[in-house]
Amino acid sequence: MSARKVVVTQRFFDEATIDYLRHNGCDVVIAELPAGKADGDVPESTLRDWLQDAKGWIVGHARVTRELLLALPQLKIVSRRGVGYERVDVAAIRDLGRVATIAAGGNDATVADQTIGMMLALGRRFREGQAGIARGSWAIPLGTDLYRKTVGVIGLGRIGRSVVKRLAAFECKVLVHAPREDADLAARLGFEYVDLDAVLAQSDYLTLHAPLTPQTRFLIRDETIRAMKPTAFVINTARGGLVEDRHLLNALQNQRLAGAGLDVFMSESDSGYQSVTQELASLPNVIAQPHSGASTREGLDRTNMIAARCVVAVLNGENPPSECVVADGRTTVTR
Repeated sequence: MSARKVVVTQRFFDEATIDYLRHNGCDVVIAELPAGKADGDVPESTLRDWLQDAKGWIVGHARVTRELLLALPQLKIVSRRGVGYERVDVAAIRDLGRVATIAAGGNDATVADQTIGMMLALGRRFREGQAGIARGSWAIPLGTDLYRKTVGVIGLGRIGRSVVKRLAAFECKVLVHAPREDADLAARLGFEYVDLDAVLAQSDYLTLHAPLTPQTRFLIRDETIRAMKPTAFVINTARGGLVEDRHLLNALQNQRLAGAGLDVFMSESDSGYQSVTQELASLPNVIAQPHSGASTREGLDRTNMIAARCVVAVLNGENPPSECVVADGRTTVTR
């Protein structure tokens, strides 16, 4: 094994990216994940075994703790094939002189497409129509348009902006609630900034694209759901924890919302919510997916390559693209 061992703890890692790493002098090791499990389900002791002698780690949802980093003094870079980094101990990365990166820009279009798809599927009641045909019924479930509806967007990062661009084709009125406002961007993309109360009260579709922070945790809960139209749909393709899933389930069961599109769930980080996830997924007016928003062939190929390029840059003593850097302990520059 060479001095540039790179361990990948993700599925669907394409040959072109493996070839790129090898061409740049890396020995690539693809970890054998247990069936039906992601690297976030793997014990830290197993991760430590896999990562012995590794200089680079391309990671999915595993927790990157200070203890793990201390056990791997040779590890130079933790490169996420994704854009969230709440499971990475950023302070430890910085303190220990390591680098942490994300695959910024790789999955914007992919997740935005899924978001629009969920809006259409919910409004047109695709799941209910198909279930009826499977039972032998041709009764038509009356749906609603996305065309010219009011869509609220909470969070305006790369994915949020991609969603806004797509909504223009549906001639939607787009309301954005975000911590920072950019008047030029609003004029260019044709949306309006509003406060949280307005986006809740006016939205026919409310889509979440905010990071999970102490301030955004359980942003959608009983109090905020009561402020919404009972005909509104909630879409969460961002992070479990933005929505209090128990409150959402209760609202859907009591017709206080029209439906929900969910790609992320509280149960991903709290097993006590597992039954809530199952109940949500069983409802006819819920579109549920297994955190697959970024998982298309094209989207994963893009994020694989961005993650790999970050690894090669650090192993070469260079700087990854600034938009990808979460923390760089070599220079104390942080994102």
